[in-house]
Amino acid sequence: MIGLTVRQMHYFDALAQTLHFGRAAKLAGVSQPALSSQIAEMEQRLNCRLFERGGKSVRMTDEAIALLPRIERILADIRDVETTARRGRTAMEGRFRLGIIPTVAPYLLPRALPELKKHFPALLLELREAVTTSLVEDTASRKLDAFIAALPLDHPGLITEALFPDRFFLAVPSDDPAFASPPVPPESPALERLMLLEEGHCLREQALAVCGNVRPVAMASYGATSLTTLLQMVAHGLGVTLIPEMATGPAGTIPDLKIVPFQEPMPQRMICLAWRRNNARHGECVELAKIIRGLGPALLAA
Repeated sequence: MIGLTVRQMHYFDALAQTLHFGRAAKLAGVSQPALSSQIAEMEQRLNCRLFERGGKSVRMTDEAIALLPRIERILADIRDVETTARRGRTAMEGRFRLGIIPTVAPYLLPRALPELKKHFPALLLELREAVTTSLVEDTASRKLDAFIAALPLDHPGLITEALFPDRFFLAVPSDDPAFASPPVPPESPALERLMLLEEGHCLREQALAVCGNVRPVAMASYGATSLTTLLQMVAHGLGVTLIPEMATGPAGTIPDLKIVPFQEPMPQRMICLAWRRNNARHGECVELAKIIRGLGPALLAA
């Protein structure tokens, strides 16, 4: 890395993430010509091509792919040094990279972001929405400072802090006679029409667990990637789906959709904040968990 600047490594990392000069420049907070110039100077110093430009597309070369994990480790070490230097000063300031699963992000973030801004005006929050396995990997490799997901998380290098429980309901077509008299028992044959998110989403596994011995057969060929898509499909009579309590308020505005409860004890998931055991920002993560935990009652009452 002799001769490279930290700025160039930041720009390289941004371009490797986005594979687009315009988006990389926005992520790095600079103009596109400034980023392009620094990448070109970096290539000159290393005496190799790092990115292949082809019209609007950008592709990493083999040299860039080999270089990326080393640069990520260097940038992570620099962030840890900066965090250590901030100890004793105002909590939660500067850049904080937070991951969040897709079945929580649309419902929690509208409430959490204003609250975090109010408590931590110097905080620069960078968000990444992804499935749990990706967030675990990115946190373990120090690409993220922390993430919000549902328990359990099977990784020995993570600390988890429970935030709030999130009960499950069932979203059904409003005129479906099979659900005219809720609550719904988890062994109901009508759950064979359960629609699932595609592989990799924790809500898919939670739905299968809730159904017990009922085998969902309706949606094997759909592979929906978002809860919003599933709810629209339900409203058009294509099946039923599991919905977390935090999503029931927004879902209530969808025409031809009805939300019904399960029999007691209602199934639920526990939302948590997770971070690395050796994270220098441990105290900030604890404070972040405290703020988000306080949002739970209002979020679930929406």
